Amino acid sequence: MSLKLPYQADAQLQVDFIAYLQRLLVEGDFVATYKFALLHALADICIERPLHSDVTANLHDALDSVITIDELVVKFIELYWQHSLPYNGENNSPFILLQNSGAQSALIQSLAVFRSQGVRTVGQLKQHADWNKLVSKTRSTFKQGPLWRLQLLAGKEECFYYQHDTSIKYIQLKPGIAFCFRRFYDLVVSLSRTHWTQKVSAFPANYAAIGGYGNLSDFLFGSDRSSIISARPVFEEIQQGKCFYCNKPLKDEGSHKGEVDHFIPWARYPNDLGHNFVLAHSACNNAKRDHLAAQRHKDRWHEQNIIRNEKLITTELSKYFVCESSRSEAIAAWAYQLALQGESSLWLTGKQFESVIPPESGLNALSSGKTVIY
Repeated sequence: MSLKLPYQADAQLQVDFIAYLQRLLVEGDFVATYKFALLHALADICIERPLHSDVTANLHDALDSVITIDELVVKFIELYWQHSLPYNGENNSPFILLQNSGAQSALIQSLAVFRSQGVRTVGQLKQHADWNKLVSKTRSTFKQGPLWRLQLLAGKEECFYYQHDTSIKYIQLKPGIAFCFRRFYDLVVSLSRTHWTQKVSAFPANYAAIGGYGNLSDFLFGSDRSSIISARPVFEEIQQGKCFYCNKPLKDEGSHKGEVDHFIPWARYPNDLGHNFVLAHSACNNAKRDHLAAQRHKDRWHEQNIIRNEKLITTELSKYFVCESSRSEAIAAWAYQLALQGESSLWLTGKQFESVIPPESGLNALSSGKTVIY
């Protein structure tokens, strides 16, 4: 079975999608950062859903188009969790950055309270006794604010992504919009984060602490390296002390053995998922960098993290990371589909790459030694 995008929006819709995104960021009324978070959340959810390979293209698009309010709320909380950390600015005085021009946002205040109680990760937050209360409180703020205001351009309602209907508990993306969010995920997330960072830095109270951009983007959206370290012993045990990519013994590299690598690179999907990690030599990790790994590596990743050790990874790492194997599978499927569509090269080892060749290319592709994805 070939990996193909299940629904193809026509070229004009894709152009319109990009044009609307540009207009939204320029003409939208952004007095706070909530709308950037909603845009980011929509893109994330569209690529984190599993594919429906057994349905027609149009039905697949219809299934993808319905997003519940609570799905968006949970994603909202995940996105803002990092932002509830105090920022050490120029005067080295810890300060929780404001997310709007007035008082601190209700969500950030709530998350700061959880942190004061010793909650350190999103995984721990979701296991907290008051998690459902947080979701309920955030849902109210979300429905009153960004959900129905995102598509206000120059004060006028222009519903390009979804129709506004406050009587239901979900939104329904218009035909082809889910595809566009998947196709242009990198663009949507990059622009959302850039404008989000600019907005945070522009609030007067924040500017006094930040004094310029500095490492603000890394602070707001970077990976939690301290938590990632906790994944190393888990994967060292799973991989029996061997590098995931070259299968050779991991040697001592400073104070540790191997590096925790995002199998689907952080540059393509900037989120930490427990089932997306593998342990590798620093040389292999650096050689792979932001490339997708060859199909043989993908097959081994699926066998190791999804089939054989799904429960172990969830048990050991859920207090540090989001551990939803279905989400990791969906992200991998999305990433490799885009690689197939763009005929990208896949990293094999060292400086060696393989091409992604559609199955219909036939035996010539097989005899050439190029990777064929099924």
